[in-house]
Amino acid sequence: MKQDSQLQEQVLDLRRVSRKVPGGNYASFSALVAVGDGKGGLGIGLAKALEVPRAINKALTKARKRMITIKLHGTTIPYDLMVKYNASKLLLKPAPEGTGLKVGSVVRPLMNMAGIKDLSGKIYGSNNKINLTYAVYELFKKLAYEQNG
Repeated sequence: MKQDSQLQEQVLDLRRVSRKVPGGNYASFSALVAVGDGKGGLGIGLAKALEVPRAINKALTKARKRMITIKLHGTTIPYDLMVKYNASKLLLKPAPEGTGLKVGSVVRPLMNMAGIKDLSGKIYGSNNKINLTYAVYELFKKLAYEQNG
């Protein structure tokens, strides 16, 4: 687990969710949080609780535990990557230095937190924040596995 002082934290999605119970509706909050070290490390956490701060803290704890670190190729990724997670499909391509992050939705802050500064990408299918976050996480797992053997 990384030191908290050097980790960037960001709440990506916060939702009020409810379910039917015999006494009526049971409401809680769901928080999607990401942490990054700016050097190729990224972790995500999704948690639910009755209060917003508790949901965020639970998600942050999960995200810190699930940190994955990849080796960056300068300020970008080493090669083209494509991943499918549920109905979301994500294509990421390396870009020359100085290009910036040319990718939309929740993928941009995730890449920024991981320290990736130059990247081009396209989202196909669903652009649901939770699915896209997990798609990026799967991409990181795939890259880490290929780099470490």
